[in-house]
Amino acid sequence: MEQAELRYAKRFDGVTGSAIRDIFKYMSLPGMISFAGGNPSDSALEDELISEIAHTVLRKHGKKLLQYGATEGWPGFREQTAYFLRTQLGIEVGENELLPTTGSTQAIDLLLKAMIDDGDVVLVEGPSFLGTLQALKLYGAKLVPVGMDDQGLIPDALEYAARKHRPKILYTVPTFQNPTGVTMSLERREAVLRLAGKYSFLIAEDDPYRQLRYSGEPLPPLFSLDDCARVVYLTSFSKLISPGLRVGAAVTRNQTLLRKLTVGKQSTDVHSASLSMAICTEYMERGLLPGHVEAIIPRYRAQLERILSGFQRFPAGSGHTRPDGGLFVWATLPEGMSALELLPRALEKRVAFVPGTYFYADGGHLNTLRLNFSNSEVDQIDEGMRRLAECMAI
Repeated sequence: MEQAELRYAKRFDGVTGSAIRDIFKYMSLPGMISFAGGNPSDSALEDELISEIAHTVLRKHGKKLLQYGATEGWPGFREQTAYFLRTQLGIEVGENELLPTTGSTQAIDLLLKAMIDDGDVVLVEGPSFLGTLQALKLYGAKLVPVGMDDQGLIPDALEYAARKHRPKILYTVPTFQNPTGVTMSLERREAVLRLAGKYSFLIAEDDPYRQLRYSGEPLPPLFSLDDCARVVYLTSFSKLISPGLRVGAAVTRNQTLLRKLTVGKQSTDVHSASLSMAICTEYMERGLLPGHVEAIIPRYRAQLERILSGFQRFPAGSGHTRPDGGLFVWATLPEGMSALELLPRALEKRVAFVPGTYFYADGGHLNTLRLNFSNSEVDQIDEGMRRLAECMAI
């Protein structure tokens, strides 16, 4: 019997899915060296410790963990997360100013659900995190890219875009940005906040990499510089404890917005996984997080230094960022070279990366690519960069 074709939601028109996830299907190939993901190092994942903590919280809380919970989160999680933000990140926040989320990815989704109507303008960095670009497109936002340099967003470009488009939101990753690794200067952070007040837009500050600093001095989050409740701070424990637990939080001093985020979450997943939140709560209550971060920094620093040294193999005219932290390095190939055309050859040689064009709201920039260094051993980084250079010489 002939069946009528299904009629899909228009919001999926033009949304093709994550380029990173598409590349993941190649990761199981023998000998593959991946610079494509954003995974923390396997050595940073404390599986035995997390197993012990999971058993402990299940013994202590048993059936409560296996039952439905409050949308506002597992008891103690908000308290410990607020304490972490105050003592480790210098963000003065109370537990009644944050909502637990299923990773910071859900925090972005809930914010868009609360704020964005079809056609609303959202300013994004050029380039920006492609997962958020995908979410913005699904909510029907009009994406307007704002230029960057090695100091982050360019204030003049931001003001021009804000004056012309009157956006609802600016999405930014100001510290160790994904995909470039660039950190926004203090002067520009202050300028961004002034422009948010002048043109009445909200700032979504995505900050999952802040503690992964290998050199230089920390800069205050936009949230801590904001005295008008214009910044929504998005944090995650994915890069610090475990991405698989899927635990993060949205932080705002605007109680009306916080309530809307909470109501939006009720219809999304009711509440984040209680067991995951309880594990993170116990982990923080034991005071383990500062020591763990301190322990993983030297390895990441060595991996970053090794991938930076590998760029000497790249063709003349190439360039790259030199991040002070985070998990990514951004590379620019000579004009006329295409990372999209390079990728199939690289996959044949068992090395993966993400072409930079996917991180631009308006495409283009074909001679750019993002490289992740945290999920490869230093000898793999050497070999991977050698293979990439060979592909460019073909």
